[in-house]
Amino acid sequence: MNLIQPLDDIQWQTLIQHTAAYFNDLTVKRGFQYYKQGRVSSLQLYESGHIEAVVEGRETYHVDLVPGSLDDSRCTCPVRKSCKHMVAVLLDAAGKQGRSVHALVNAHSTNLIRFGELTSTEHGASPYSAHTAANRQAATLANFKEQANRLSEMPISDWHKLFGQCTTALGVNTLNSLYSRNALEAIFRIKPALSGVMDVLFELHARLFVLERLVRQPQSHNTGSGLFMGYHVQIAADDIQKDIEQHFASGHFSIPVETEHSQRMSETLTYLRDKMLTEARNHSFFSNIYNQLWVYGIHSNERDTQLYSEELDHLKSAEAELGNAYSRSAGMLAQSLMHFFLSEDQKAWELLRSADKGLYIQPEQLIHFLDVLSQDQDWTRLTGWLTEIGPLLASYRNHNLNSYMAYWDQAIQQLPQAEQSLWDTLVDMLPYSKDIYQETLLAHGKWQQWMDFQLSTGKEPLEFRVSVLQPIEKHAPELLLPFFHQAVERYILQKNRASYKAAVKLLKRLSKLYKKMKQEDRWDTFITAFAGRHSRLRALQEELRRGKLIS
Repeated sequence: MNLIQPLDDIQWQTLIQHTAAYFNDLTVKRGFQYYKQGRVSSLQLYESGHIEAVVEGRETYHVDLVPGSLDDSRCTCPVRKSCKHMVAVLLDAAGKQGRSVHALVNAHSTNLIRFGELTSTEHGASPYSAHTAANRQAATLANFKEQANRLSEMPISDWHKLFGQCTTALGVNTLNSLYSRNALEAIFRIKPALSGVMDVLFELHARLFVLERLVRQPQSHNTGSGLFMGYHVQIAADDIQKDIEQHFASGHFSIPVETEHSQRMSETLTYLRDKMLTEARNHSFFSNIYNQLWVYGIHSNERDTQLYSEELDHLKSAEAELGNAYSRSAGMLAQSLMHFFLSEDQKAWELLRSADKGLYIQPEQLIHFLDVLSQDQDWTRLTGWLTEIGPLLASYRNHNLNSYMAYWDQAIQQLPQAEQSLWDTLVDMLPYSKDIYQETLLAHGKWQQWMDFQLSTGKEPLEFRVSVLQPIEKHAPELLLPFFHQAVERYILQKNRASYKAAVKLLKRLSKLYKKMKQEDRWDTFITAFAGRHSRLRALQEELRRGKLIS
């Protein structure tokens, strides 16, 4: 949908429906006030379909609006999305097209009438029988709510069937963030008054149902191959997964197993286990959620090793039951987690090494182990797991190792003798750990090791910010001398004006170093010999004079 061109009637009605679905009625009304007050300026329409504009609110906000995909729109205000500033820009753009601004402002009531017309028409009634359609819709909703009141008597599979009925009207042709939001709204509309574990399970399964719809694999799909997912579907699925993980991390999805609802909990585990073990190998949505459930939802409440042993048995038998649909790497990762909870670290490590050969383990799935040990303050095991997991993380060249290093800091603070294991592990992870290795050397004042690393890799002093070298200049300036001297000689060998200027820049820093070390005589002897040795390089001699290194 591109507002740079006039919209036809179908496109216009679609935009009205999208407006009602994306913005709540109060936001639309507030955006209308901003539009009437002339707060929108610098409006630009692009061929790509984007609309950019400035809106004056409490501050000046910049809006990037995508009418064809409102969920991809952004605003610099604190709300960021679905805000009144976006509405104001949308109304301004529609007005400039000659369309009725009031039709968008009344999008919610217009959309309700249109839904009634479509429902009536589908049943052969007059398209103007909106009232009859609304009554039918209310009766359907009441029926869904009546069924939802019996959730405690229904198996989890029937929950999902009910969720499917609630979302049937949405269709599944356009899977994106708008679909997932509307689906969740439809499901929560029938939610009865629940408490405790039942409330948590409803919240969790509502999201799991929508996630399954988004990432559902075709019937012919082979688990051993990757599964292509469109950009907007990927964004929507990522958002659902992050939402679930945030609920686990906050403790909202903490679920005691031994309750009167233990059967529902068992069914939940069965559901997640099945989805996790049959997931496409290039996706880990259900695998991550399975791990989150055990780490934050169950383990935080349970210390009964029998529970983990039983789950291990289920995982081992699943391979034979699922056949070709079984994801071996996901199964090994899940089994390693159970061995971890049983304190069988060697078995867990063997499984992780085997699973890692296919490179299907995500770094976040490895960090779970460290988080549990940190929470349990088991520093000895944490050190062992840090040593084991480091080389596995090194497989991910672009992964940020800062979170991994934070656990090392905790372990060393409690067990100073573990520091040597840190250095051995970081060396084993080279070259992928080179950035964090250098930062850690500096943080621990390992000046000599840091300098040896730079000399061995051929790094140039001018590649570093002055602030990086300042601690060494302060504590061990003599270590910088060979670093600078070798770099100067490399620049001279290039024999061009730019390299001579770089050499002189380093020589001036060398002069300051010798002065700091109170070895000015040594510097004078060196620079005199240096200038004489390169007396035939006229351009270099000129740069030395400009730098006031020689007269």
